[in-house]
Amino acid sequence: MRRAYPLTFLTAFWLLFTSCALFVPKHEAPPLKQVTAEELTELLRQRDAAIHSLKGLFSAKVRGGFLPIASRVEGAVYYRRPNALRLRGFTPLGNELFDFVQADGLYKLRLPLEGKTYAGRQSDMKDAGKLARFSQLSVWAVGGVLGTNSITRDETVKVVEEKGRYRLDVYASATGETSPSRPQIRRLWFDRRLLVVQEDWFGPSGEIEATIQYDDFRPLEEVGSISAEATGDQDVRLFRPFKISLEDGRGQGSMQVTFHEMHHNQAIRTEDLGQIS
Repeated sequence: MRRAYPLTFLTAFWLLFTSCALFVPKHEAPPLKQVTAEELTELLRQRDAAIHSLKGLFSAKVRGGFLPIASRVEGAVYYRRPNALRLRGFTPLGNELFDFVQADGLYKLRLPLEGKTYAGRQSDMKDAGKLARFSQLSVWAVGGVLGTNSITRDETVKVVEEKGRYRLDVYASATGETSPSRPQIRRLWFDRRLLVVQEDWFGPSGEIEATIQYDDFRPLEEVGSISAEATGDQDVRLFRPFKISLEDGRGQGSMQVTFHEMHHNQAIRTEDLGQIS
């Protein structure tokens, strides 16, 4: 018994020491810096203005029956300010799946494999079937890369802190001359770096049309100072997400887009942007 006592004491001490180590207090994240809705709005506008043109290659994994032939798409995007955008998609075998062009409120969607072409105003795209829905969702997703999710002059915004991020609620202009109501059209989440990491699009009845997650941010080029109050002491660079995940709010499917390369602010030929008429 005398020999066992020291061993028992040491064992109990070791157990007590290791138990205390398991309850080391966690380091809490510092509180968010104070950022106003006006600063976030200006930040979005400057990121939009930083890109005059862009062309890139991407691949997309699509689920939910948007595409009747392929669930994987290889594609190319072309953009030129202020609103000329073209998306082309190909099957893994290289067959052209779709060619979508939009500019000045008009669109044209060509489906070579089906021998069909749809054209008209962008507000009428819902009548062009699932591929038109896929094209609209793709435009929203690519907007996070182009920076075209900035706030327009007639929209109003409100910022709140939520779960360690900034949430910017975006409302459209008032509906009617005497009605003060403003329907919510979007919601953006900014992380501590003030990068948009999530975006929700709302329908006319307040339902969520799509939820988009932005990830894998990479700097494309250095830009001038944005706002000392909004960015603090961090290096100000032009970041863009190279990975985008989107869930259709109507439950029709989802897509994951990965960009392989982007070339920005270079000359883009008119023929690369396609023709609507």
